[in-house]
Amino acid sequence: MSSILKPIQRWFAPIEPIEPGIYHYIAPQDDPRNYRLHLRVENDGAGVLIINASTVLHLNETAAEYAYYLVNNMMADEVAEKMSHRYQVGHDQALQDYHNLSERILTLVETPDLDPVSFLDFDRREPYSGNISAPYRIDCALTYNLPENAPAEAAPHKRVTRELSTTEWQQIIDKAWQVGIPQIIFTGGEPTMRSDLIDLIAHAEKNGQVTGLLTNGLKLREGDYFETLLATGLDHIVIRLVVDDERVWQAISNAMDGDIFVAVHITITEGNRTAINAAINRLSALHVHAISLSASPDIDDTELEAARELVAALDISLIWDIPVPYSAHNPVSLEVSDEHPPEGAGRAWLYIEPDGDVLPDQGQEKILGNILEKTWDEIWHAR
Repeated sequence: MSSILKPIQRWFAPIEPIEPGIYHYIAPQDDPRNYRLHLRVENDGAGVLIINASTVLHLNETAAEYAYYLVNNMMADEVAEKMSHRYQVGHDQALQDYHNLSERILTLVETPDLDPVSFLDFDRREPYSGNISAPYRIDCALTYNLPENAPAEAAPHKRVTRELSTTEWQQIIDKAWQVGIPQIIFTGGEPTMRSDLIDLIAHAEKNGQVTGLLTNGLKLREGDYFETLLATGLDHIVIRLVVDDERVWQAISNAMDGDIFVAVHITITEGNRTAINAAINRLSALHVHAISLSASPDIDDTELEAARELVAALDISLIWDIPVPYSAHNPVSLEVSDEHPPEGAGRAWLYIEPDGDVLPDQGQEKILGNILEKTWDEIWHAR
């Protein structure tokens, strides 16, 4: 988490939550920061704030209320008067709280390459807790097609009989936005094999959604393609590292030169186990700031833990709640197994297959329904 997100000491439980829904603010044309805010308020008053369609902030009830007034462009003294009356706190304290939150949000507006999801330090509730009406993210497997010579187990080809069209995926993206899902991650298979990937990113960006890409990285070596991704509005990239493939290393190097948040995923296997420490050190030298790790079943837990300790020692963030490449063994880690899916699966995020079927998480067998055939309430309550 960015060091600018310092704790705010005084927040009070709301008396009555503000009206749930999606609220939007666009800075005026004469504001050089040229930013926009989207606020999703839940039924219990908690919320998520999307900054410039690139960073999602999780807010507790009181912070969400202050953000609501910010998005509605209310004058600071008016906010302080309202909050002072509602919560029986001093006007000066309420004004300071509002300024503190506003300053942190505006600092994030001006801070490049942030983690796509942040939890503010003053949020007292556990991540992904509370009475939420929709997930915070959907992982869209656009295709299960793979590059030539990729291992067959890297995608479940037998799971689907067709791929959705561009129009159908756009309908899904819009449906997600209508129910307040702020983040879309495009995955696969290999999503860069879809010729319409750029169009789908642009469609989500137009809505105001945060977009991410999980890829083998090979297409990122093409400078024009990578620049188009950035220009379209892609917000973050997760690159699957094949340790002995110099093409992927080149892709990571290219991505680090771009104005975008980059994370790298490594799966420790029998074939690469002896090279993992060197790979992590090489990523550090490339200034990669975020890594996720998993391991195949034949790897001892102590090796995975040792890799994690090295990541921490190099001051690299270890990310656990991003999607990882599909495999027959995915996900596998010290805390995660098929019997115990990762915290947040089926709640903070859902997974959509290339034919529109919705799963609680990648690799799970339970189908909640097809998102083009079922209403959102039917899918959400089938979890």
